[in-house]
Amino acid sequence: MKKELASNILMRIVATFAASGLGVIGAGAIAGVPLWKAMFMAGIAGVANVVEGLSRAFLDDGKLTLSEINNVFKKYERNEVADNGSDQGKRTKEIMGLRKETKASPSTNA
Repeated sequence: MKKELASNILMRIVATFAASGLGVIGAGAIAGVPLWKAMFMAGIAGVANVVEGLSRAFLDDGKLTLSEINNVFKKYERNEVADNGSDQGKRTKEIMGLRKETKASPSTNA
């Protein structure tokens, strides 16, 4: 059972890396970031979020149940679907240097 659970987590982490990486192909191309670098950084950011969630779930009681694992991955999936408004999307763009601060410039009417 534990081996099956570990295999499930590992495969889902690989899927998280792929899903995160594929989501930034266009953004990386527009910003002039090499494709491999954009995908790698986004993938690492996605995996880091999932590993953090799994770690926090484990810290609660020293166990990881299937329900806790599913909740961590569902939370990540919802963030990815929300895309631009999600913390994951913001972190990925910050890592890649794509996020620009939007500050209103003072208007000078003479």
